Amino acid sequence: MNHSPDRTRVLVVNSGSSSVKYQLLDMADGNRLAAGLVERIGEGPVADHTAALKQVADELSAQGLGIDSPALAAVGHRVVHGGTRFTEPTLITDEVLAEIEKLVPLAPLHNPANITGIKVARQLRPDLPQVAVFDTAFHSTMPEAAARYAIDTDTADRYGVRRYGFHGTSHAYVSKAVAELLGKDLAETHTIVLHLGNGASASAVAGGVCVDTSMGLTPLEGLVMGTRSGDIDPAAIFHLARVGGMSVDEIDTLLNKRSGLLGLCGDNDMREIGRRMGEGDQDAQLAFDVYIHRLRKYVGAYTAVLGRVDAIAFTAGVGENSAAVREATLRGLAVLGVEVDTVRNALRGTSARLISTENSPVAVAVVPTDEEREIATQTYRLVGA
Repeated sequence: MNHSPDRTRVLVVNSGSSSVKYQLLDMADGNRLAAGLVERIGEGPVADHTAALKQVADELSAQGLGIDSPALAAVGHRVVHGGTRFTEPTLITDEVLAEIEKLVPLAPLHNPANITGIKVARQLRPDLPQVAVFDTAFHSTMPEAAARYAIDTDTADRYGVRRYGFHGTSHAYVSKAVAELLGKDLAETHTIVLHLGNGASASAVAGGVCVDTSMGLTPLEGLVMGTRSGDIDPAAIFHLARVGGMSVDEIDTLLNKRSGLLGLCGDNDMREIGRRMGEGDQDAQLAFDVYIHRLRKYVGAYTAVLGRVDAIAFTAGVGENSAAVREATLRGLAVLGVEVDTVRNALRGTSARLISTENSPVAVAVVPTDEEREIATQTYRLVGA
């Protein structure tokens, strides 16, 4: 499918459970022509995702960038879970959409909203190629030793129980940006990427290829997050059911929505936690310490997995903006070749930058992530193939 030279725009739709983010990019020069966010879907004037997507179309039209523009080459959609079926950007057909719907049990909070965004966009522009870019796809390169859980293989295969990983478009974008920042060939760059937002994940990327990541079957595994527990002894679930009398749904809510930083100190905003720590709040301090301990543990583990680390990259809301989190995570890791420049680390910025010392054997970078741009790049590459 070759696109016309005058069809160089890609609309990216990131349809979440209660919001729709969008970007319109011109792939000829990389310019972002428009970006926006429709929030609180179902709570107010925006009744549902159909109304939200129509609002997006109206906002674009108001800027002279209508969704009916002949310059539009494709629509790229974020889809959270691709299972083992989808490991590459995929042109959406009725059959593909049916397969994505079969994956809803693996991502019940995310895939339904992604599917709705696809259906509405196809109605608005049925003539345009629509492409699904999967959060899990970047991590599909993990070796079986990293992807398998040590449970009965037949049971695992029957129910799709394995480690898939998430935030894949962010990890892909950041690992490429780090290689560019260092002036190195991506194929020769080994990077640990720390995507730290309300959801948080780490990945070990060898030569642009993911070899391990912290999230698993669902986005619950791994790092301590805003409201999610991250790693926990599975038997804690049995204990809460048997001794605490909690139902499966109650435990699910506990681990996903009432744990992490929120569960430890009542706040899931790292800025507020930092303020409370400054006032001597011990609960806030403990929450921070638990968060940092888990992060440091993964940095050490992924150093061992990679064998050689060229860079550690921080991204997403906390990673990009919290100098305290970056400093605490890497404090004392000179043994791994990490030396952070405290002055560089304290400076704020909106572009990719190094915060390590000139002599640090391992570079430390802060890279603002751009998942929508990565989705647009993969979408345009596919429709222009």
